[in-house]
Amino acid sequence: MTTETKKKNKVIPIILGVLIIIGAFFGTKEYIYYSKHVDTDDAQIDGDISPVVARVGGYVQEIKFEENTKVNQGDILVKLDDSDYKVKLEQAMAGQQGASAGVGVSESQIAATAANTSTAKANIEAARVKLNLAQKDYDRYANLVKDGSVTQQAFDQAKAQKESAQAAYTAAQDQYTAAVKQVGTTQSQLAVSHNGVSQRQSDVDFAKLQLSYTEIKAPATGIVSKKNVQKGQLVQAGQSLFSIVNENSIYVTANFKETQLEDIKPGSKVKIEVDAYPKDDVEGEVYNFAPITGAKGSLLPPDNATGNFVKVVQRVPVKIKITKAPKDVLEKLRPGMSVKVSVSIKD
Repeated sequence: MTTETKKKNKVIPIILGVLIIIGAFFGTKEYIYYSKHVDTDDAQIDGDISPVVARVGGYVQEIKFEENTKVNQGDILVKLDDSDYKVKLEQAMAGQQGASAGVGVSESQIAATAANTSTAKANIEAARVKLNLAQKDYDRYANLVKDGSVTQQAFDQAKAQKESAQAAYTAAQDQYTAAVKQVGTTQSQLAVSHNGVSQRQSDVDFAKLQLSYTEIKAPATGIVSKKNVQKGQLVQAGQSLFSIVNENSIYVTANFKETQLEDIKPGSKVKIEVDAYPKDDVEGEVYNFAPITGAKGSLLPPDNATGNFVKVVQRVPVKIKITKAPKDVLEKLRPGMSVKVSVSIKD
């Protein structure tokens, strides 16, 4: 055996030994890492997205924003032509004024009927006095006619006066009762008038509300996207105009395999690697777990009771809140960006 062959026979075991040592080192390192972490690259940036819809119909008069720009909550972003709604408000206010005038008429009628009641009551008292006088005259003539002190004609006249006074007294009582009922009727009419005013006030409030809807405001602070409206366009109530990605609502949705969930708990620390910014440190913590798997929440969930069954490991969405990130990176994160997460399962 030559010297060169001997050297080759010595080099090969050395190389194999080095490779084994390197493999053992990295294998041990990976084992230690995965015994303390759970990773997945099936994750993405997510966020709260507020759709903005028109609450009333009308022609777009003015658009006060540009797509993909930041807006603040309460900013007027779109203004619709409000001419029709102003007319409706004026009509409602005119109806309210008419109803208020009706209340004044009803109050005047109550005052008038109350005065009539006082007059009717006074008439009863006057009729009662006349009836008492006529009754006394009748009684006196009734005693005198028996012994012939007065004529039958005088007695008949006293009797007629008594009956006339009785009828007048009864009529006065009936008039008083009618006057009291009239007061109750006018009071009921006043209540109806007040209800009419309340109804007209509701019409005014509704007209004002509809008018306010012609100014479409930002429901939250964030970035405007998916603009679907142009100046002069006729929009309908309920039509989607654009969306706003809420500021400070960015989080991560990671879809872990169901076999990875055993050691993941709310509050677990998470290392987040954003594909777009891999060199920046982003950290978070597990917030909560979805109540269903991703497949079960799809439009057409699989039905394992039909056909041949093949077991597939399911994935469960896990919400991760971002707790630490450079400000410039956090401002650039957008829902839909791909990320890789690593959850620490042991301290």
